[in-house]
Amino acid sequence: MNKTELVQSLASATEQSQAAAARSMEAFIKIVSEELAQGGEVVIPGFGSFKRAERAERQGRNPQTGEAMTIGASTSVKFVPGAALKSAMNAKG
Repeated sequence: MNKTELVQSLASATEQSQAAAARSMEAFIKIVSEELAQGGEVVIPGFGSFKRAERAERQGRNPQTGEAMTIGASTSVKFVPGAALKSAMNAKG
């Protein structure tokens, strides 16, 4: 499912226009992004949580030349699924 399909499903499920659903989706993405950028986390009980993941600087190799190189430290996002989502994924249908 891509973003357009998700917006259509959200609009249908909430009985609102696709434009309103798209605004809601954009607002959700913006709020989660801003919270993570400030060092916080977003927890949605039953669904999961979005957390910052710090990656330390490390040594790697250039796959083309085999030459050693330093890979800089970075920050990423980690999603940890909640119990209800895990159950839904493992339900036999």
